[in-house]
Amino acid sequence: MPLAVPNIGELERAYVLEAVESGFVSSVGPFVSEFEQRFAEKVGARHAIACSTGTAAIHIGLLLLGVGRGDEVFCSDFTFVGSVNPIAYLGARPVFIDSETRTWNIDPQLLAGELDRRAAAGESLPKVVEIVHVLGQPADMEPLMAACERHGIPMLEDAAESLGATWSAGPYAGRHTGTVGAVGCFSFNGNKIATTGGGGMIVTDDDALASRARHLTTQAKVPDVGYLHDEVGYNYRLTNLAAGLGLAQLARLDEFVGAKHRIAARYDEAFADLPLILPPRVDGLDATYWLYSVMVPETDGRGRDEFLAHLNGLGIGARALWRPLHAQPPFSAAQVVGGKVGDDLFERGLSLPCATELTDDDQTRVIEAVRSFFA
Repeated sequence: MPLAVPNIGELERAYVLEAVESGFVSSVGPFVSEFEQRFAEKVGARHAIACSTGTAAIHIGLLLLGVGRGDEVFCSDFTFVGSVNPIAYLGARPVFIDSETRTWNIDPQLLAGELDRRAAAGESLPKVVEIVHVLGQPADMEPLMAACERHGIPMLEDAAESLGATWSAGPYAGRHTGTVGAVGCFSFNGNKIATTGGGGMIVTDDDALASRARHLTTQAKVPDVGYLHDEVGYNYRLTNLAAGLGLAQLARLDEFVGAKHRIAARYDEAFADLPLILPPRVDGLDATYWLYSVMVPETDGRGRDEFLAHLNGLGIGARALWRPLHAQPPFSAAQVVGGKVGDDLFERGLSLPCATELTDDDQTRVIEAVRSFFA
């Protein structure tokens, strides 16, 4: 039983077939601009610019905010490596901020403390702070934004895993993840809550940033009788085929989010009496539970690895959570602020099957497999 698979229906097939039959299969085609417009409307952003991947979206987002060689970018430590690789592409240096136990996201106190310390000591401040909403969990945005605004630092939101997640309390009530910072970035990889096979999206309310994003993602080509490019650009435009798939998936997003909520609620109830730490549930932070992830305590010499082997042995496609970025060889020399919560999430955390098409019988099978480990 796989961890997460795309939910592809008749609407998706119809849109992709339409794109094929139209002859517009590359990055030129009507579905691309329509997907961008519908996406912007859905999340409440002024502009949306489609990209070939979520990593490409982050790369361009960092460029838009002025990140260059030698700059520092503060980034969540507990996240997938795609969040930090674009920092390295630009010759910049990441500084990793540990997570908080309440949300599993970047710790607002650690971020504010390091920014305040540097400012008081006259040390350099980061060019950008990159916030990641991990596993579909919105970060505690109010104190994070306050820390950035106090020091005049723009924020990039990596919302690759949190499409459909919102805040329901505080100053950002009703807002979608990815729409609070200066730039937001999304992913439509095959395992995401909505997919284009592979793709990403940049969102922003800034007209100038949006215009530059479109320019950079289309090889920095300028209108001319011949091929003229006024700077180094990138072949990052989404294809019309992928955009057709994305349009259909976007039309079903509420259905997908509802399915994730039902799956998470049933798991919560089924595991309430087990010695597991369940996913965060924080008032005002409305998660999508993109991946339903738990933490496993060590009992009688058995911990996460034994639990994972037990589930995999029963055909349950559970998967360990990411290794923190400071423990990845390419970034082992980076500064780390904190560093214990992310390590604990990796050492004890795993995700359970939670595809939007997971049937009740499928979920019962997962539940029984989990409970059998503790029997």
